[in-house]
Amino acid sequence: MSIFRTIAMFIYLFGYMIVHYGVLRRAERALAAGDTQLVEELVNKHIPHWSRGILKVTGVSLSVEGLENIPKDTPCVFVGNHRSYYDIPLLLASLDKPHGILAKEELEKIPLLNRWMKLLGCVFVQRDDLRASVRALNDATSIVESGKSFVIFPEGTRYKGEEGGAGEFKAGAFRIAVKTGVPVVPVALTGARALFEGNGNLCHPGSVHIKVLPPIRTEGMSKAEQKQLPDAVRQAILAQL
Repeated sequence: MSIFRTIAMFIYLFGYMIVHYGVLRRAERALAAGDTQLVEELVNKHIPHWSRGILKVTGVSLSVEGLENIPKDTPCVFVGNHRSYYDIPLLLASLDKPHGILAKEELEKIPLLNRWMKLLGCVFVQRDDLRASVRALNDATSIVESGKSFVIFPEGTRYKGEEGGAGEFKAGAFRIAVKTGVPVVPVALTGARALFEGNGNLCHPGSVHIKVLPPIRTEGMSKAEQKQLPDAVRQAILAQL
């Protein structure tokens, strides 16, 4: 059954983008013309719908709490634990609206998906190249400075350990929030790994819980507080797993 769910997921994933190719082109033309409002309208309509469809096709039940913790009067940096490829569609389907994500460079090579991600404001990072990583963080910082929120998985890769754990949270991701003075919003994801990686890289139905934690102010933080921030956020997320 898992193999059929996996096939169905890929058919839906690319089928949606093919069927809505005209929407993609319309959004790209709007971006080229500087009509960012239309781009945002199309992205906010189609990307969550596409993401929820992936979850439905593969039998994923999603529960979300804490959306009231998302700041309404300022952009923020969402920081989540990274367990699965599913984490991206899960967050795109569950947050207040879709936000740009710091994503690995391999995703930039996937046709159609890469174009939608660029419209969303995603930044692609080459993890084994320090200079490229710095450029990616600077690009993400510019996006936040423009007034848009951003999503980061500070572990830098999917954590493959037991449920309830998380890898080290790297400090670089938090510099975006500190430099721009926006809040960090921790997001705890539970149950995502069992949907795919924990099932031999085949789609498996299951339940995922996402909890958005209260924002952490970075404006006016001392150097000592900035240094402690990655582990403080990690511990806050671990307490929810």
